[in-house]
Amino acid sequence: MNIHEHQAKKLLKEYGVPVPVGVFGFSVDEILQKSKLLTTEKYVLKAQIHAGGRGKAGGITIANSLEELKQAANQLFGKTLITHQTGPKGRKVERLYVEEASNIDKEFYLSCLVDRKSSKIAFISSVQGGMDIEETAVKTPEQIITTKVDISTDISESDCEKIIKVFNLEYDAKDQGVDLIKNLYKMFIEKDASLIEINPLILTKENNIVCLDAKVILDDNALFRHPEHLDLRDLKEEEETEIEASKHGLSYIKLDGNIGCMVNGAGLAMATMDIIKLYGQTPANFLDVGGGASKEKVSAALKLILSDENVKGILINIFGGIMRCDVLAAGVVDAASEIKIDLPIVVRLAGTNVEEGNKILNNSKLKIIPASDLSDAAEKIVNAIK
Repeated sequence: MNIHEHQAKKLLKEYGVPVPVGVFGFSVDEILQKSKLLTTEKYVLKAQIHAGGRGKAGGITIANSLEELKQAANQLFGKTLITHQTGPKGRKVERLYVEEASNIDKEFYLSCLVDRKSSKIAFISSVQGGMDIEETAVKTPEQIITTKVDISTDISESDCEKIIKVFNLEYDAKDQGVDLIKNLYKMFIEKDASLIEINPLILTKENNIVCLDAKVILDDNALFRHPEHLDLRDLKEEEETEIEASKHGLSYIKLDGNIGCMVNGAGLAMATMDIIKLYGQTPANFLDVGGGASKEKVSAALKLILSDENVKGILINIFGGIMRCDVLAAGVVDAASEIKIDLPIVVRLAGTNVEEGNKILNNSKLKIIPASDLSDAAEKIVNAIK
């Protein structure tokens, strides 16, 4: 679950992580009134959207007075920002954040995330802050250090020093850096985060370490432990179809392709998407209906797929274990009875009650194209939409 920068910095501050003093608002008037409380000669105005690249898109402005801040806020509020992460539709700015300007001496990059391969927490640090870390990784990979920490233990002093070594900090700044890593690690664990990214992390001319920007992603699978995190969710920043999917307990992510996918199991869903690409087309979504999906859940899943105007065909790939093939088939038929479907549908069923499932589909009036295996299914749906 993505959250806004001002929310991320509030969490960081709770854990003793240094951030600039700032205020946020849902209107120009609100942000101007709150900004009067700041003690600074320069104001940094930031658009609050769930996407990176705001600076290049005009979403970050420096104002030298409250009057300049007012003009900049009026120009930015309500504007649609298009960045490399928003897609062509962009994101509308509906909340603003203003910070006291910092005296920057050096900029660094720092992040921590779950490394699933090693089942550890990986800290990534680089002296190249304030720019795309991907670009640094390609051009100067030696300037990036990755340090993996065992989640079963507290982070050690030596690990902290290893993480910040690339920054070449001295004396008090080095001590601040060690404390920063300890506090970030504590927050990461206790808040069930999947990513904390600080870019840039700065050393000020006053020799202080400050998190100038912050991106935090919280694991929505842990919401049962953190019901308060739901208050941080901004539905306006999410796809409508993904919001609808969450209401039915479906794992759905909208993509840019033209073949809708309905699969049970995340691994099988990824394999299905891969093989669609192998046969020359692109999946329109990731959709995992889960192992124990009901007929109603399957019906809701199919309606989600059909709500995407880009979908030209549907591939249903079900391996029946806990999820019975006849339940899947009944859900598909129910959804089709409510929505007029004139798209080709390829279905591959295997496992529990597969005969009953195929019988339900064959007796329906749907234009079903049966497939014997996954490769056969991908080939048939690609040919069908051509």
